[in-house]
Amino acid sequence: MSRKHPIISITGSSGAGTTSVKRTFEQIFRRENVAAAYIEGDAFHRFNRSEMRSRMTEQAERGNKHFSHFSPETNLFEELEAVFKTYGETGSGTTRYYVHDDEEAALHGSPPGTFTDWRPLPNDSDLLFYEGLHGAVVTDRVNVARHADLKIGVVPVINLEWIQKLHRDRSARGYSTEAVTDTILRRMPDYVNYICPQFAETDINFQRVPTVDTSNPFIARWIPTPDESMVVIRLKNPRGIDFPYLLSMIPSSFMSRANSIVIHGSKLDLAMQLILTPLILQLIDRKRRA
Repeated sequence: MSRKHPIISITGSSGAGTTSVKRTFEQIFRRENVAAAYIEGDAFHRFNRSEMRSRMTEQAERGNKHFSHFSPETNLFEELEAVFKTYGETGSGTTRYYVHDDEEAALHGSPPGTFTDWRPLPNDSDLLFYEGLHGAVVTDRVNVARHADLKIGVVPVINLEWIQKLHRDRSARGYSTEAVTDTILRRMPDYVNYICPQFAETDINFQRVPTVDTSNPFIARWIPTPDESMVVIRLKNPRGIDFPYLLSMIPSSFMSRANSIVIHGSKLDLAMQLILTPLILQLIDRKRRA
């Protein structure tokens, strides 16, 4: 971790809500005049879209039914750790963008499903902000988690995560329920081995829990709304957190454990603003005093 060049890492699987969390951080950065350099987890995939499809077909023909975007074989973990380490030491580094669609293609000048060239991060940033799948990954070869000063996990309960993925892939990508189900099953071993363990490394976890029936996510017609959800917020080290203040500021919130607070789903943005703003300001204050 670095006092002079802090790193914030947001980790969650696809559809978990990390993009919404990123928007909340952007609001805090704008309000508090914090200049952030951004890294997207997609930039550190090993293969572009067509290469990944080819590799997946090859692996399936060899009997590997669990080849996924979650694994070390399909990601540049060493390069990601190197960027975190370099930024922590020097405040600099390089990244690229993965182009998802035509809109991003027009913005970045690369076709959908490809990567841009590697580019340097801004020289005058106050901190580095990562959002993606592997911001706290630890394997026998890399330890990305040790380089981040503030690690946030964003994860819905598993049935809700499946519902969100089913709805997104069917509506935005035109996949059938059967195809999405196959993807979920294919990713499961890597999800267990490389995604779940990261949430033991994070400093704060935000876990959305639906309060409606999600017993069979594969037939759910709607994604539970924030009003139909609760959020469990777990703080790894609650020392210095003013829980009575949070309980007074967030309607209907309550403590479920000594380090956990439960809030109504519609109050997630408010809770994040109240909890994260002081932590971000602490990082910036520590940076400026270093």
